[in-house]
Amino acid sequence: MLTQQTIDIIKATVPAVSIHANDITAHFYPLMFREYPEVKRFFNQSNQAGSAQPKALANALVAYAGNIENLAVLEAAVNRIVNKHVSLNIQPEQYAIVGECLLKSIKAVLGDAATDAVIEAWGLAYWQLADLLIAAEEAAYTANAEKEGGWRGEREFAVTTKVAESDNITSFYLTPTDGNPVTSFTPGQFVGLVLNIDGEETRRQYSLSDAPNSEYLRISVKREEGGAVSNHLHNRVQAGDTLRVLAPAGDFVLKDNNKPVVLVTGGVGITPAISMLNSLKGTERPIHFIHAAMNTKVHAFRDHVTNLAAENNNIKPYFVYSDATAECKPDAKGFINLAMLEEKIGGDRDVEFYFLGPKPFMQAMNDFAPKLGIPTENVHFEFFGPAEDLNIDPTA
Repeated sequence: MLTQQTIDIIKATVPAVSIHANDITAHFYPLMFREYPEVKRFFNQSNQAGSAQPKALANALVAYAGNIENLAVLEAAVNRIVNKHVSLNIQPEQYAIVGECLLKSIKAVLGDAATDAVIEAWGLAYWQLADLLIAAEEAAYTANAEKEGGWRGEREFAVTTKVAESDNITSFYLTPTDGNPVTSFTPGQFVGLVLNIDGEETRRQYSLSDAPNSEYLRISVKREEGGAVSNHLHNRVQAGDTLRVLAPAGDFVLKDNNKPVVLVTGGVGITPAISMLNSLKGTERPIHFIHAAMNTKVHAFRDHVTNLAAENNNIKPYFVYSDATAECKPDAKGFINLAMLEEKIGGDRDVEFYFLGPKPFMQAMNDFAPKLGIPTENVHFEFFGPAEDLNIDPTA
């Protein structure tokens, strides 16, 4: 527990930290990577170059400090952080590195305003949050290990099958080399991969794209222009190769109730939705599967979804293409809009509404959800950037 004196110092300095938060995190990452290069493998360097990661950290820092007396409002945000850390296999000792470099950066940016008392207070506040995260992550690691077919840390999987789902998305079927079963997971979750590319270790998360089963995990990866990891997987990883996999994590998950499900996706955002769809086939829950793509060449799983709909009356697919070719036969051309969603969802707006896709797509869907009258607690999304980019309160 923080003393009232510490809380008062944090509250008094929040405005200064808020004004300079982006400067603090811009100073923090280069400092940490320079003094502790071993931690670089836990960070997507493309996010560093594009400022997404520093901006997200700055927003989280300000949100935490601003709610220092009411941390309960940060529960959802903390849960997302825990899931991301678990998918990267973050360990307690790494918190000491982050804390040291963060306090140095606050001191460097704020200068004389960052007195010894201020730095001490921020250090105590940091460790309050760190201890909370460490405990939650340990609970998650333990729970993962105790599941049937579960594990802790890295586990070796063989690539048994590699399937091209579209011109730019390929699926990898992964089977444990130890011969033991695979743990169950909640549809919508992702796994972390630990890769060595040209002598450098890096980590990435990929959504699981099939229903839970005891035999294999499937990820479906989009080839990104200039993407070191996605191009490595597409070009160099073949059937028979092995990958190091971290246990499933994530809170963008299928809710266990009987409400209608609306899955609205764009591009490679379709992958967790396929996991949800495959898990729901054969049930009586109404499912609206609405997907946006450029055209059939880059539309992964189109035939799969179409075939499922033919076999299951509760599945209603709707495909929208922004750059349809002559041979394409979409249900609509252009982009998903509010009128389309209103028509497809119908009058019952008490639905579980999931959306995932590129940033402009996410911004549009986040704007549409309240206009559709969908309850806030029924709106679900995954976004690996600053919450403010979607006009969302970072504490939500």
